[in-house]
Amino acid sequence: MTDSQSVRDGAAPAGVWAAPGRVNLIGEHTDYNDGFVLPVALPQAARAAVRLRTDGLLRLHSEQVDGGPVELTVADLAPGSVDGWAKYPAAVVWTLRAAGYEVGGADVRIDSSVPTGAGLSSSAAIECVVATAYNDLHGLGLDGPALARLAQRAENEFVGVPCGIMDQMASVCCTEGNALFLDTRDLAQRQVPLDLAGAGLRLLVVDTRVKHDLADGAYAELRAGCERAAALLGLPALRDLDPAGLDTALDRLPADLRPLVRHVVTENARVREAVTHLYLGDPAALGPILTAGHASLRDDYEVSCPETDLAVDTAVAAGALGARMTGGGFGGSVIALTAADTLDAVAAAVTSAFTDAGYEAPRTFTAVPAAGARRVE
Repeated sequence: MTDSQSVRDGAAPAGVWAAPGRVNLIGEHTDYNDGFVLPVALPQAARAAVRLRTDGLLRLHSEQVDGGPVELTVADLAPGSVDGWAKYPAAVVWTLRAAGYEVGGADVRIDSSVPTGAGLSSSAAIECVVATAYNDLHGLGLDGPALARLAQRAENEFVGVPCGIMDQMASVCCTEGNALFLDTRDLAQRQVPLDLAGAGLRLLVVDTRVKHDLADGAYAELRAGCERAAALLGLPALRDLDPAGLDTALDRLPADLRPLVRHVVTENARVREAVTHLYLGDPAALGPILTAGHASLRDDYEVSCPETDLAVDTAVAAGALGARMTGGGFGGSVIALTAADTLDAVAAAVTSAFTDAGYEAPRTFTAVPAAGARRVE
């Protein structure tokens, strides 16, 4: 299979699908606490040309990875059996089969414009595009939340990252021109209009090029800490802690857990505040919320790094209305809300600051709310 035309040729069902990466306006590390999030799908997406096979082989090729296709036997797939980028599409096929769906092999050629390691959900985009393709080709009838749950299970059980469901829901369920207000407990969702251009605003994404790997254990440790704090407080999840009782609750916890709880509770409140401002038609009011969210991630959750802190501080000093890291942390990307006429100056200031600090030059682009996973050919 050399291109999308070749995948359409032949008798086996075939097509081309796309699933986007995402930025999260606010609500970081709340999804695995049954909390609230507010992601936006990016135009950058993973595209997959897929053709079913009948011989039990899964042949995977990535335009972004040197070398030939990775060839796997579907019946032999198991957690820990696949390394590198191929584990993400393989995880989806394994999960479908583990869930009782009689699916087999395929030729899958992936071409993704979502930067890897940038905290923009490049892995979730691959999982969701393969899940969507298999759903369509096999006529499984799974809706968006069901596909997201399946892709999350693939990440949790096959890849080994105990992530929440925000990335997968954003990739599957976001719609063009909107942010997704998501309750990660019951997957209740609302599309919230996000017309930044109409308000004279832009959302700048700064990829710091500091790679993060959520499979390295730090993410799992944070989640375990939150779960331990909830258990000590007698709560199903930290989402169930009333903000009015936060100080009292913190007094009942060991010192190492207090910052985690404070971040989750205040971050949930920031999500709801942000949604209120968007419904009131005041997206500029998101600025201080973004900056407050970054301070909490930096000081309470301790998932920032010098590069992301520099990007946030520089963007705000250069005139951004607010800025914060987005993604799981430990590197990745920063988003900055700016006026349209200061966008270039903010981007230039951040780039200059990185040069002065001896860091690799960041990659910058403007985020526009895009559509979720879909068939494109």
